Amino acid sequence: MSSRRTILKLIGGGTVLAATGLSGYVMTQGPSMSARTPWRTAGLYEDPRKRALSYAILAPNPHNMQPWQVKLTGTTDLEIYCDLDRLLPETDPFGRQIMIGFGTFLEHLKLAAAEEGFGLEITPFPEGEDMKALDKRPIAVVHFKQNAAQPDALFQSILDRRTNRNAYIAKDVEANLLNAIIEASQSSGVTARTTGNTEIAEKLRDLTWKGHVVEMHTTDARMETVKVMRIGRSEVAEQPNGLAFDSSLMSAMKLAGLMSREAMADPKSKAFLEGMKMFQERAQSARAFGWLLNRNDTRADQLNAGMAYARLNLKATQLGLAIHPWSQTLQEYEEMKALYGEVHDLIGEGQTVQMLVRIGYASDVIAAPRQKLETYIV
Repeated sequence: MSSRRTILKLIGGGTVLAATGLSGYVMTQGPSMSARTPWRTAGLYEDPRKRALSYAILAPNPHNMQPWQVKLTGTTDLEIYCDLDRLLPETDPFGRQIMIGFGTFLEHLKLAAAEEGFGLEITPFPEGEDMKALDKRPIAVVHFKQNAAQPDALFQSILDRRTNRNAYIAKDVEANLLNAIIEASQSSGVTARTTGNTEIAEKLRDLTWKGHVVEMHTTDARMETVKVMRIGRSEVAEQPNGLAFDSSLMSAMKLAGLMSREAMADPKSKAFLEGMKMFQERAQSARAFGWLLNRNDTRADQLNAGMAYARLNLKATQLGLAIHPWSQTLQEYEEMKALYGEVHDLIGEGQTVQMLVRIGYASDVIAAPRQKLETYIV
């Protein structure tokens, strides 16, 4: 409700809607269902590799860029590549976060394959890697092996998994649930940590909010985010990737000229300022945090962090908890350098903090848009 109140304030308590005849529009419009088709068609393919891939493409990934490209080879293998047009060079200059998104993809693929008894032999970067930049070489080669895996209960949470950006309810997360999250996501050289509503959480609330402020007041970083915003139902349907703003109110605000990329690009606009207030409320609502650490010596470390994050997210879903990555302070560009140092001094343990997320209880949200499976197959 708090987000709705902020939006209503932005549009003058409904006056603009009434004056422009949009009140009926608000009642009839809603998020694009065509942009969420892959959530309803997962598993409906003849080839077992495509069945597994149809779940893999539902994995969380930075800014919902969905940078995955897949080549089917023979009858049992996949080659996975990065769509270099889907990178985030301003906020993720080395492709570390994008690589974490490939890790979540691979973990979803693994879980979906195991559901049918297929084990995956994953060979990361078979032609070599560059830690400073991503290129056209394959991210991984995957071999499907029959009768080589047992189902994992986390698979059952894939279709329910969400990234929940709402303000969280003022309720502490029970210690046994946080421990279960740690147990589910600590693997492959990745260390998982959590904290409830402690002094560390208070410091992380402050740091995550400061990180958001720095990103939104750094012109190149802000414009990178603004560029991938999809505002309104029709725009999301046309481009089912990036950051979707297609609730009925957002669609109405766009039609009324109150919500646009131009407004969000202007730090002095009312839309921008109200949006910042809304995100500050969300940052301060966090009652628990989780984070993932490893050495980050190789690209495989980044993939492993992504695989661990997928498991963290799915376990939280299974437990009825909301998850929201708030990782601006982990980004490796000059303006974020001081906060990057602070967060690593606080929770880094001498390693790289690969993911930092708030955990809690929140009202449900709709699934993020996804492109159809065929889009990713090259």
